[in-house]
Amino acid sequence: MRTARKGSVEMPAFVRQLVKETEKRVSSFFKGGRGGASDGEQPGEGEKEEVIPSPYLDRPVLDKLTEEGCARWGLTYALGSMQGWRANMEDFHNCVPQLGGELAEWSFFAVFDGHAGSTVAQYCSQHLLGHILATDGIGPEDNPEKVKGAITEGFMQTDKHLHSVARREGWERGGTTVVSTLISPYYIYFANCGDSRAMLCRSGQVCFSTEDHKPYSPLEKERIESAGGSVSLQRINGSLAVSRALGDFSYKGAENRTPGQQMVSPEPEVCVVERSPTDEFLVLACDGVWDTISNEELCAFIHNRLQVCTDLRDVCTQVIDLCLYKVRGKPVCSSFLICDENNKVLYF
Repeated sequence: MRTARKGSVEMPAFVRQLVKETEKRVSSFFKGGRGGASDGEQPGEGEKEEVIPSPYLDRPVLDKLTEEGCARWGLTYALGSMQGWRANMEDFHNCVPQLGGELAEWSFFAVFDGHAGSTVAQYCSQHLLGHILATDGIGPEDNPEKVKGAITEGFMQTDKHLHSVARREGWERGGTTVVSTLISPYYIYFANCGDSRAMLCRSGQVCFSTEDHKPYSPLEKERIESAGGSVSLQRINGSLAVSRALGDFSYKGAENRTPGQQMVSPEPEVCVVERSPTDEFLVLACDGVWDTISNEELCAFIHNRLQVCTDLRDVCTQVIDLCLYKVRGKPVCSSFLICDENNKVLYF
């Protein structure tokens, strides 16, 4: 039997074809088709056909937002974002190249990939850093264990306060994934909650990348089922495609379970990597980028572009355009680039 290999799992070719056909039918459904009716079938008498708005556009929105900035200690960054094929722009970012006071040589950057609306992503982009710093676990001594604990607590507190605001304002629907990095003079702290991703390139090779939180991952699936949920179509209850996020409170109501034990967990996975003179660039991006290009491909592309392009904003827009035209219908948003005076650090 012919099989196609994806990662470490062998998948029969007929299964891959079945998946493709299913994707076509689902796409047709979301573009206003009836989904269950065969071609040419008409609604019954008195029955009104329901038309569901498509999450994708017939033509992409190509307008780009770009920014750049720097810190006194040598770090510079650029960012770019574009709505692309998505019907609505739901992503936000947070760029703080220089924290204040005794953390003047620290930087914070984050990408927030919203779903079911942009409200949660916007709120978290405005408040996450404040909750992290309010824990008092981050100081000039740069203790990795304390910093990691502060980041985790900051995420959990953000979700807790978000829930209160959501109930008060009446917008409990929606959520956001988050990938962030806190850069100190000695370490890079990565925090990932969802399927956005961070990747560090060192000496031209991928040195580190975060793990995506998908419902079908064994540990994530075990938690989901223990909280009373199920995983079908690679989604929680056949609906939500990520297993960790801020917001999404309709998936966080299991009794006698901590926030980190709910179907959707707000707890980030925090990793620390010691900085090196051979660090080239750091990338943070939403899944619209990673769905179209692998870590290794993006690392090589950026590495090569940096040899001939000195405008960091141009590199950002080139990456966005590359991802946009590789696969139609992928959300390409919220990307940016960081580099310091000695080593280049990219952030998308």
